[in-house]
Amino acid sequence: MPACRCARPAGIRVIETGSTTTPGRGLEDDGNGPRRCRSCGAPLDAVFADLGMAPPCEDFLVPERVSAPETFYPLDVRVCGACLLVQLPAYVPPEDIFTEYAYFSSYSDSWVEHARSFVDGAVERFGLTASSRVIEVASNDGYLLQHVLARGIPALGIEPARNVARAAEGRGVPTVTEFLTRDLALDVVAGHGPADLLVANNVFAHVPDLGDFTEALRTLLAPGGVLSIEVAHLVRLVEGNQFDTIYHEHFQYYTLLSAEAVLARHGLRVFDVELLSTHGGSLRLLVVHADDPRPATPHVDALRETELAAGYGGLAGYLGFQARIEATKRDLLDFLIAARREGAAVAGYGAPGKGNTLLNYCGIRTDLVDYLVDRNPYKHGRFTPGTHIPIHPVERLEETRPDVILILPWNLRTEIAGQLAPARAWGARLVVPIPRVEVLAP
Repeated sequence: MPACRCARPAGIRVIETGSTTTPGRGLEDDGNGPRRCRSCGAPLDAVFADLGMAPPCEDFLVPERVSAPETFYPLDVRVCGACLLVQLPAYVPPEDIFTEYAYFSSYSDSWVEHARSFVDGAVERFGLTASSRVIEVASNDGYLLQHVLARGIPALGIEPARNVARAAEGRGVPTVTEFLTRDLALDVVAGHGPADLLVANNVFAHVPDLGDFTEALRTLLAPGGVLSIEVAHLVRLVEGNQFDTIYHEHFQYYTLLSAEAVLARHGLRVFDVELLSTHGGSLRLLVVHADDPRPATPHVDALRETELAAGYGGLAGYLGFQARIEATKRDLLDFLIAARREGAAVAGYGAPGKGNTLLNYCGIRTDLVDYLVDRNPYKHGRFTPGTHIPIHPVERLEETRPDVILILPWNLRTEIAGQLAPARAWGARLVVPIPRVEVLAP
């Protein structure tokens, strides 16, 4: 296991483990033996990316915790030489991440609109009616299912984060507040019926017990039903240098090729795929039971061929990413240090999980960024994990008028740049760090 490359700050507990597993189970640490793929069980020897050590990215600190010790875990991602699934060991149990969660989907206007558009298209394409049933796994605050219910279609959410589930129920979205397992799926089917449309947006990467979770999806899906999975596309992660999307709640990183291999092991088949712009570039996999008669669309073969041509059908295509990560770190630090030497006041917009990967990997603290702002009231008055940068309401920008605003949710750069039009009026420079350091043109 790689050790932290820098001195360990006082008061920080470091977790360094080896792991073993059996196919379909999460990586379990007994301190002995090689790591093994959580999908196929093959040894994990090849390093995809090593970002050193970081605390859990959504563990925003209340003031009384700022002077207390924090636990840092490795961010060393491996790729399976057999099935090519890119994965991070389950250093942090999902219960520690998702029982109380800081991310609320509805604070992004563009994401709510993305969900509405998906629902409209799915209702038309799959002929959903008031006699159909839609179930969403990791349904968050009801951002998507509210659109289903508005069309008179029965819906059920499954969301383990209690604070987020309460927000969904406040919108009138029925929600089961538990982690999805195969046993829970059996209970849901018995009590509510299976899903004609099963939605799994941005959750397929968040489960260390991949085998049980995929079995649960198969169990929830009605015969003839469609499972829609949206997940970040590893090809875009690499091409877009999106290393900050690596964090402890993302246990897997998928190409179409590797996702198909996981699904096939559990009797599921991709029959259509779409490339989305969300989260820096995502896949929407439309999935059915393996014996479903629907033929695959030409999009599936086309993307397979594209990934194979780019080298993602073999181990060599996954290597070489580390050098680009390190170059981006140097460029961002050069920019911020130069801005500070010029006397510039620097603030950050947004406090997303990916931002905490970036801040911790680059060692950016209040010596380089004075504070962050965020639209989510849950984060106000808290501090970023590891780097301890304070988080304020967005109005703080108008009060202090910083010279530079670093946009951490770079995937929403267009939406945020529009929101920051007043800051441009006082001369602030808007900067994104990914895929490269860029000052946005007016």
